[in-house]
Amino acid sequence: MSRSWERKVSKNLAQVNKQRKKQGQTSIGGNGTAADGHIFKGRKYVLPIVLLALAGLYALLGRATASAAGASDVLNWVGVSLYVLLAIMIFLRKPFLKVGRNTLSTFKFNRERKLSPSEISKIRLLNGSVVIETSAKGGNWVFSRLINRYDTDAMGKRLEEFASMHQIAVERE
Repeated sequence: MSRSWERKVSKNLAQVNKQRKKQGQTSIGGNGTAADGHIFKGRKYVLPIVLLALAGLYALLGRATASAAGASDVLNWVGVSLYVLLAIMIFLRKPFLKVGRNTLSTFKFNRERKLSPSEISKIRLLNGSVVIETSAKGGNWVFSRLINRYDTDAMGKRLEEFASMHQIAVERE
């Protein structure tokens, strides 16, 4: 299908699904269109734990210094609560890898980054992690089961399909 035809189909499908949702019916077309792709979600937990540990450390140190100096420790508790809030925000924002028909995309540095098949030099499937080596500006994309709780086995299978479709080298270790 041409891209313009795909856009028309996805636009019409979105309109039909919107009408069906208003009528209380289930949507057609599955979880999304073929252009949406497959999304693998993870969970960040290492940085929030570090931030909570720092908040606890600052709470203990601030309490000790405030009692020794006899000063108010309101500003210290504001800082501790902001560390806790930041930890909660980072924990609730799920990292993802979206494998579409012609692109790979993820969320890096507060923006959605996309890679086309021409920008991917190799995909390495390691035990417990997936590395997408790029020839574009920026570094390699690393998705780890240990750090971000990705399902790397399912991700590897889908990336192998993507690589075979676009003639990208896949290396299994």
